[in-house]
Amino acid sequence: MRSITKFCGQCSCGCPELFIDATAPDERQVIIVDDFGQRVEMSHDQFGSIVEAAKSGALDSLALVH
Repeated sequence: MRSITKFCGQCSCGCPELFIDATAPDERQVIIVDDFGQRVEMSHDQFGSIVEAAKSGALDSLALVH
């Protein structure tokens, strides 16, 4: 697995991390590991739809403003 980025917030509880596993089946190559070690595996297309939703502002109401 290759680390792409960490999603660190304003806490000291750990950081979720985004990975790519080119050796995994296509539908499981994008992996998000949360700060508790749980994994979400998805395809590049599925992850792309999350990115598009974020870019369009559809996820803005979920963001916490500190």
